[in-house]
Amino acid sequence: MTPGQPAPWTPQTPYGASPEAAGPTLDGTGREGLPYHLLLRGGWSGAWWRGLLGILALAIGMLLVLPFLMLVPFLLYYALSGAEVGESVTGLVDLTDPSPAGLAYLNLTLAGLIPLTWVIVRWLHGLRPRWLSSIRPRLRWGYLFACFGLSFVALIATLVVAALLPSDAAGASVAGELNEFTPRLRDFMLVVLLLTPLQAAAEEYAFRGYLLQAFGGMVRSPWVAVGLSSLLFALAHGAQDAPIFFDRFAFGVVAGVLVVVTGGLEAGIAMHVLNNWLAFGIALAYGDMSSALNPTGGTWWSIPVTLTQSLVYLALAWWVARVMGLRKRSDPAVLPAPEGRV
Repeated sequence: MTPGQPAPWTPQTPYGASPEAAGPTLDGTGREGLPYHLLLRGGWSGAWWRGLLGILALAIGMLLVLPFLMLVPFLLYYALSGAEVGESVTGLVDLTDPSPAGLAYLNLTLAGLIPLTWVIVRWLHGLRPRWLSSIRPRLRWGYLFACFGLSFVALIATLVVAALLPSDAAGASVAGELNEFTPRLRDFMLVVLLLTPLQAAAEEYAFRGYLLQAFGGMVRSPWVAVGLSSLLFALAHGAQDAPIFFDRFAFGVVAGVLVVVTGGLEAGIAMHVLNNWLAFGIALAYGDMSSALNPTGGTWWSIPVTLTQSLVYLALAWWVARVMGLRKRSDPAVLPAPEGRV
């Protein structure tokens, strides 16, 4: 049997049974399934060099290909509507003074990372794209919705900690009067509500999905893979103050650990969506979108607040995954661990 080719079906423990009860060898052959970070080793041979090519393809696609492709429909719209194309495009990509259309363009460009990672996994590694979602292999919707609820519980713990910190460090972002509701604010709200989940999920598919698996295929250690993918996640946000960089790196580490201990992206997606909704929501209510997209003047006082949210959420999501009996390895009857390579 070649790597990535499904084995003949044999009776097995139903999905949802606890991993402790099922054990790693579910098909009676003595074979083990693969943990999430090593799934690419179940595809075509040469996971390490294919991973390098995949990382390069992902970078080129994110920085060059996707921004150009997503610009095309906006160009057509501006041309057909009679707007001045050059001026409109300049305003579209200006993140120092973003418009609702500019935020939509940014979110849609990042959302393109989902199909891009699917193409890379399918054509470079010989695996179906669904292996990026989880070891199931697909999104485990019940767990995803449960994690949205858990993220609100973690948010409450965050508010408690924030209330104990100096007000100028923890509460400045919600100080002052509410912004006036205008058509521009309404448009921003619609973009945040509808497109932010796609943007957040896409970043999880790229950084906690493909990159974590690619590094896992090279170095085998889940913690090295989590650390490297988290570092790239923080760097991808551009120039930033040290506290902001650390905050994003820590977020990446927590989301990466959740992938390793739960076997899928669901927990990271839920946490990422809530974080971005909260950040953009506060900016729209009390500040402006430019400050949310280009944060400056970070303070180390914010770290206890965000770490409280992340660590409480990590503990809750891990515990619920165990209660739900989520597996952390692929079914060996579908994607077994290659002999001698794991």
